[in-house]
Amino acid sequence: MTALSICLALLAALGNAGASVLQRRAAADAGAAGSAARGSWAAGLLHRRVWVWGAALLAVSGVLQALALATGPLSVVQPVMSTELMFTLLLGGVVFRRRPDTRTRWAFAAMAVGLAAFLALADPSGGRVAVPVGDWLWTAVGAGAFVGLLIAVSPRLAPAPRAAVLGTATATGFACTAALLKDALGRLPDGVGEVLGSWQPYAAVGVGLASFVLLQVTLRAGTLVASQPALTLGDALLSVVLGVTLFAERVHLGWRVVFEVVALAVLVAGCVGLARSPLVADEVEGDGSW
Repeated sequence: MTALSICLALLAALGNAGASVLQRRAAADAGAAGSAARGSWAAGLLHRRVWVWGAALLAVSGVLQALALATGPLSVVQPVMSTELMFTLLLGGVVFRRRPDTRTRWAFAAMAVGLAAFLALADPSGGRVAVPVGDWLWTAVGAGAFVGLLIAVSPRLAPAPRAAVLGTATATGFACTAALLKDALGRLPDGVGEVLGSWQPYAAVGVGLASFVLLQVTLRAGTLVASQPALTLGDALLSVVLGVTLFAERVHLGWRVVFEVVALAVLVAGCVGLARSPLVADEVEGDGSW
């Protein structure tokens, strides 16, 4: 089942990346068309097949992620979902006809190797299907206080650290959304009515929407180079913590800790390197290179 969840998570990450690239393509075409008014530009996107296909692909990837969470540990699915950044680079290079430079290729390899090594060493497994309400209350208090503190501190920071801090807050919200969704889907064997009758799916929608709004604030706070590593890695690592604390998933530590730290360092370096890619940041140079 873990292998199945990894495959589903990879497909979901690929779908998210494809949706992002298609919608960026549509936005670029709409901008090139020279729509003067913002409203007409936004309305024009809805009439572009590329944008609609991107939206449809995003919906499909959401279903795939839900299936991955229903069949595998949270501490496996969400880290695997971080490969969306790599897929975005790969697909973006094809669609926008940009060739990555050597440094981008090394960053791609570093993130892939770091993620694979960390998951192989930590080897998350097991866990319970449902989370007691008491555990959710403690998590809500802790996560809420953490996010609130980050938001309160952010206005006093320079643009780059502000984006990183808000990115961490946003990642916390997305990690909690995934955990709520997994808890809700754990009731699926008892019937759809049991899922819809629980509070978790509605909390997931609420937290997810709030996180999406916070994401827009994050993206406006500073460069993608500052926010993307916090968004990508924050979601992955916080999901491992939530998987262990909420779902009692087992993560191997002991003598492996040193190597896990090294794997995480390689993963962070790769993520930062990919975030610097002009294609990801929508900063393509005039000569057509990355």
